[in-house]
Amino acid sequence: MRTARLFLGCLMACVTTLAVAADYPAPKEGAYIARDFRFSSGEVLPEVKLHYTTIGDAKNEPVLILHGTAGSGTGMVSPGFAGELFGPGQPLDATKYFIILPDALGAGKSSKPSDGLRAKFPRYNYDDMVLAHYRLVTEGLGIKHLRLVLGNSMGGMHAWTWATAYPGFMDAVVPMASQPSAVAGRNWILRRLIIDSVRNDPAWNNGNYTAQPPALKTANAFYALATNGGNQALHKAAATREKADQLLDKRLNDPFTADANDFMYQWDSSRDYDPAAKLETITAAVLAINSADDERNPPELGIMERELKRIKNARLYLIPASPDTAGHGTTGQAKFWKAQLQEFLANVPRAAQAGR
Repeated sequence: MRTARLFLGCLMACVTTLAVAADYPAPKEGAYIARDFRFSSGEVLPEVKLHYTTIGDAKNEPVLILHGTAGSGTGMVSPGFAGELFGPGQPLDATKYFIILPDALGAGKSSKPSDGLRAKFPRYNYDDMVLAHYRLVTEGLGIKHLRLVLGNSMGGMHAWTWATAYPGFMDAVVPMASQPSAVAGRNWILRRLIIDSVRNDPAWNNGNYTAQPPALKTANAFYALATNGGNQALHKAAATREKADQLLDKRLNDPFTADANDFMYQWDSSRDYDPAAKLETITAAVLAINSADDERNPPELGIMERELKRIKNARLYLIPASPDTAGHGTTGQAKFWKAQLQEFLANVPRAAQAGR
């Protein structure tokens, strides 16, 4: 009898685990080929592949969610993000919304330098990346209007670009871990340092390397530790020199499969991002979400407060810093802001022209 009870208990635990894992519809992957894609540089590629993941019924209201630098749409299908947002009753309930998670141009399974062109791949920028997603949404998926554009980190900057490039195309915009101004100061300086460290590695060979340049892995670890993680959380994890060495050694020894050309293009693509001049053209409701300990977007600069005043319907939610937040990485954990998102969406009217 005891054995039977144990078996039943294990069975129920497995069922519960499966129920949690399947709390929202299964993700589906797809790809759209954008033909004769013209970059802002004037270069044209006959075909650009744009990979994407969707969750939910395409008949529902569409929501576009944009990932950070070097990420992917599938990378956002995680317990800390999708598990907090897409389930029944959650802010982006996938039984009510059609969730679109594209891979950015140059990342994931979308077209990128490592596919073959290497350093001959067009030197794309954020405008090109947003145009690629616009073509995916309109031409590939046949969508005429979005309920929401939400983006994190680079995706947040893309969300600002969406709001200024295609005003009226969405009801609401939620840019996170970003600012509606040029990448400058420490943020750009450190990006230049990691790009140049790879470019100056003799093994890079002008992008025609036979093995990944050794500087690539070190540059990635350097930038991640310098601009992500949160001061309190990092000190908690590395409170002694010995623990700090252990943490760094682990980062340097963790598996890292990035391609050097992809890496350099991804970080360089932010070079001319600056939606500030067009902020008054934004017609969508805006909820900007940043964290108080964001190393790349420090709130003490006052940029958000200054720029949001120029937008008709915009407000900022600043997540308080704590030993449990993760600096620039805080917004990747939806638990810190999902309640604010739910309240925000409940009060954003739907445009009359919304539909497919």
